[in-house]
Amino acid sequence: MVNNWLNIIQDSFLPPTCILCNSPGYNRWDICYDCYSQLPWAQHQCPRCAIPLPETSPINLPCGECLHQSPAFDHTIAVFKHQHAIRYLITQLKFNAQYKHARLLGLLLAEALSEYPELPQAIIPMPLHPNRFRDRGFNQSIEIAKIVAKRLQIPLLLNHYIRQRDSPHQTHLTRAERRKNVRNSFMQVKPVPLQHIAIVDDVMTTGSTLHELAQVLKKSGIQKVDAWVCARAIWKRNG
Repeated sequence: MVNNWLNIIQDSFLPPTCILCNSPGYNRWDICYDCYSQLPWAQHQCPRCAIPLPETSPINLPCGECLHQSPAFDHTIAVFKHQHAIRYLITQLKFNAQYKHARLLGLLLAEALSEYPELPQAIIPMPLHPNRFRDRGFNQSIEIAKIVAKRLQIPLLLNHYIRQRDSPHQTHLTRAERRKNVRNSFMQVKPVPLQHIAIVDDVMTTGSTLHELAQVLKKSGIQKVDAWVCARAIWKRNG
């Protein structure tokens, strides 16, 4: 009851406004219904790595690459394609510290997960190396994960796994180079006596970084690792 009144008061004095076009917000979010309906929703994905698949592909059947060499994570939820408005929201969050974008992305991700059949016992945001954190001033994955954790009422683990290597940016690397670039990047620093964890990140491209962290989680005793990402990029490079 108290929270409802607080929401009513907040909406009266600070009504939600669409980040993309300044129209009144939809569902008490900072996005209007028209912009919400035009978001690049992801469909027909591989359940393991979320790579787009043909519409004729059997439901819940992994892609050929995952059947040949499965990633360390067990399942991926990628809500959007990394295109258009979603690319803008993520880029503005990551490089211009637009925290309101993290709130919207977190709410959209949480909505997509609201009927997920088996929620994890905890959420781990993708860690940043301390050097990258100092340069940027925040970790965008943490900001998104905070919203998801609160919305779904799942504990958030922030200091149990760290990024121990400050690997170079991966934008211009091939798939094989990305895998090598992130090798041995993560380590566990606190025990996690849980069986099911979800990693939250903003964008998944090849899945190399998520795979590397998931390997560490599995080696530390976690039985099931999900990958929850706002967007899945389309990988076009060879290698």
